[in-house]
Amino acid sequence: MRPLLLKGHERPLTQLKFNPEGDLLFTTAKDTRPTVWWASTGERLGTYDGHTGAVWSCDVFWDSTRLLTGSADNTARLWDVQTGRELFRWSLRSSVRSVGVAPGCRLMHLANSKLLGQESCIHLFRLKSDGNWQEQETEPFLVLRGHTATITGVVWYNTAEYMLSVSEDGTVRKWDVETGKEVDRAKRHKKAITDIKFSKDHQMFLTGSADGTAVLWDTHAMQEIRSFVLDRPLNAVDLSPLMPHAVVGGGQEASQVTTTAGKAGKFAATFLHLIYGEEIFSVKGHFGPINCLSFTPDGRGFASGGEDGYVRLHHFDEEYYRRSSEI
Repeated sequence: MRPLLLKGHERPLTQLKFNPEGDLLFTTAKDTRPTVWWASTGERLGTYDGHTGAVWSCDVFWDSTRLLTGSADNTARLWDVQTGRELFRWSLRSSVRSVGVAPGCRLMHLANSKLLGQESCIHLFRLKSDGNWQEQETEPFLVLRGHTATITGVVWYNTAEYMLSVSEDGTVRKWDVETGKEVDRAKRHKKAITDIKFSKDHQMFLTGSADGTAVLWDTHAMQEIRSFVLDRPLNAVDLSPLMPHAVVGGGQEASQVTTTAGKAGKFAATFLHLIYGEEIFSVKGHFGPINCLSFTPDGRGFASGGEDGYVRLHHFDEEYYRRSSEI
């Protein structure tokens, strides 16, 4: 697999997000400019200019017309995907670490960092989508409280009735969106949880942690199905929509290794078989920790974003399917 190298960011990557069709890839980084690319060619189509701090998170609407971003400038912003125009801005009292649009695009969340004396919470907003996107509610209708450290990821159930959140406090929490109450909690990781992703059918989810483990969970029972122990802290995970595979990545911080060579810092994307619990193979290339990962919506490729400022976009070849069948 020879990757497409996407270089448009000046700072480390923070998130990757494909649109549902898989033809567009949105990226955010510790610079101020979210970027959109053609997923097939790696061509940069444009940027969304306005943030004044690192951009931590993004989400794209189901019809690919709107983009939501969250930044260390304490704002979340809604953009017109095609024109790059800012449509609306929400303000919180600390850095916006996670943003997301619920299925159906009627609700959205913003999660803020535990900074400046602020508790890390999930703020829920109703979205007005009747044609005038510039008239949104500035105040949340619910605030979900409970995490004791910064929230690092939030995912919505496909019914939009519940959501899961993970945090640097090492817990996974399930929330009732209607009442705002925490209805379940689990703790399996010994250090901060850095990422969470649902399976395509939402029956399972995967978490990755700075403790070097990835845990596959049963969504309904909120119980561990299987765990994987890696030889490095994990920053990013994802589940394939096509194969019984996961991809995980991370690596030691460059300041903690004597060289930034890919092998020394363990900066590869590692593929795991969910049924057999085995490592399938690894894909090297980044010269620093991997910060974000995403399979394409059809499962026939994946993208990784690194501390080195590069996005590496891979389209699987026949070798991937052959090696997978040999397990």
